[in-house]
Amino acid sequence: MTAGYGNGPDIISSCSINVDRGEIVAILGPNGAGKSTVMKAMLGLLTLKSGSVILNGEDISKLSPQDRVKKGISFVPQTKNVFAELTVKENLEVGAFLREDNINRVIEEIYDLFPILKEKSSQIVGQLSGGQRQQVALGRALMIKPSVLMLDEPTAGVSPIVMDELFHHILRVKETNVGIIMVEQNAKQALSISDRGYVLVTGENKFEGSGEELLKDPEVRRSFLGG
Repeated sequence: MTAGYGNGPDIISSCSINVDRGEIVAILGPNGAGKSTVMKAMLGLLTLKSGSVILNGEDISKLSPQDRVKKGISFVPQTKNVFAELTVKENLEVGAFLREDNINRVIEEIYDLFPILKEKSSQIVGQLSGGQRQQVALGRALMIKPSVLMLDEPTAGVSPIVMDELFHHILRVKETNVGIIMVEQNAKQALSISDRGYVLVTGENKFEGSGEELLKDPEVRRSFLGG
């Protein structure tokens, strides 16, 4: 994919990202590397200058963001990813806006993945802790039964303990056969739970490999993992 904003310079250039079902892929890189731009391009929030977005073998590059969601892409932005004035259950119900079947069964599946949400189902989300709100955001994104779940900085601003807890939940989501693409600043921790990773520099693929390979790569360690 190659894309930028308006008539400005390209932010990403010949950048390739691939994820399979039941796999976690981390997108890493310094600030300004184009990580969030990659997600916007895949979601259709940015028009590609060249390249394409393929989902389950179908070219969806010309589809609107809403139609991409219908095809099975779900996205959790870094901020404003819950309705703070609604209850936990109401947030999940909003996430099911595309479903025409009985959503209660799906809600029960979400409660199995995130037990705290069942316990707090009638609580206003604005009263929850940051980690619990992120679980609401994840649960809501899963209500459409996506084939691909995209997460933008899921652990931003939370404590190390909450970060570990969220990564544990993301691993559980992976077990439901969803492909997960994750932009993450906590590079070491993200790679430790990722099947594969991409390191972007100035909008291009600089390194790619398994999570383990990238953690061991001397140049990746020196440049992006703090030694």
